[in-house]
Order: sequence, then C-alpha cells, then structure tokens
Amino acid sequence: MQQERSAKRRERILDAAFSVFSQHGYRGAGVDEVGRQAETSKGGVYFHFPTKEKLFLELLRTTADRLVAKVERAIGPIDDPIVRADVALGTVLGVFAGHRTMARLFLIDAVGAGPEFQAELQRLHARFSGIIAAQLDAAVAAGFIEPLDTQVAGMAWFGALDEVVMRWLMADDPGRLEDAQPTLRLLLLRGVGVDEERIAGIAGERR
Repeated sequence: MQQERSAKRRERILDAAFSVFSQHGYRGAGVDEVGRQAETSKGGVYFHFPTKEKLFLELLRTTADRLVAKVERAIGPIDDPIVRADVALGTVLGVFAGHRTMARLFLIDAVGAGPEFQAELQRLHARFSGIIAAQLDAAVAAGFIEPLDTQVAGMAWFGALDEVVMRWLMADDPGRLEDAQPTLRLLLLRGVGVDEERIAGIAGERR
C-alpha cells in the first residue's frame, strides 16, 4: 500500500509538472506550484525529484515514452512499411498539433535548459529516426524502394519534421500543423524513391 501510494503521488507530481511547465515554461515554473497542483508538499515533490532539473528531465522522458508508444500503436496494425512510415509522421504531427504547449516544452524550453536536456532530446530524435529507418529497411527488403542509407534518411525525416514544427511554434498565426503533412509526405517519400503513383495512392487513403 505504501508503494502504491508513493507511485500514485509520483504520477500526480508529473501530471502537475506538465501543467506548470506548460503554463510557465521551464524557467518560470516553480516547485511550490507543482506541489500545490499535485496536492502534496514541496518536500513531497523533492522526495521523488531532488531538483527542478530532475523533475523536468523525468517529465521529458515519460512524455517521450508516451509519444513513441503512440506512434508504435498507430503503425502496429499496418503491413505496408511505406504506409507505416507515413502514419508515423502523421501521428507525431497530430500529437504536437493537439498539444502545442508540450511541443514548445520539447523543442524550445528543453533546448535552452542545458546539455542534459539536449541529450534527452537527442535520444528522442534517435528513437523516432530509428522507427522511420526500420520502415525504410522493410521497404527496401520488400523491393518497394531502392537500397539507401536508411539511418541518414530517418534523421532527414526527423529534421524536416522538427523544422516544420519549430516554424509553427514560432509563428504569430500558426494555422493547422496537420496541413503540413501532404507536402512533407510528397517530399519525404519522393526523396527515398517511392514512385508518384504510390504516393498519390497513400495520400488518397489518408484523406
């Protein structure tokens, strides 16, 4: 029972931290406010997370885990590796579009928070790039595309996605992030050698 209560309090703290960091940013967020929203004391927060930096780092890790798990669930039932790669791209765009404050935490606040946070972001980049590379490897093996360096391609996909999301976050009138997918799909699938007819078919299926 003690362990269960402790685990539940830890989850409440992380949920509260997400709310506070999203509202105030990393620099402006206070541990006192996290404790109030989590219905625990400041000491209770520090029991689980000795510093604000450790709390934010764990928040990044758990949120990244959830994002990757969501992508994997989305592509799991799909057989076609090209479609899986496209769905992975769309899933990330959809998550960020629905959680703009989370995207800002990941791509702006965390970058300026220090090298440890940047290293965690690099691990997230590598995980998503690895998901894309795995789908491209499967597409090469199936003869859908010509052999290529899928690791570089995966990094390029994430780089394009990252740039689009960053521009959306910085825009005064950002519009719908999801509207970027058709252009990204065309550029990225064409870039790995998927033929135009196949791209058009995928675009039609995804409408």
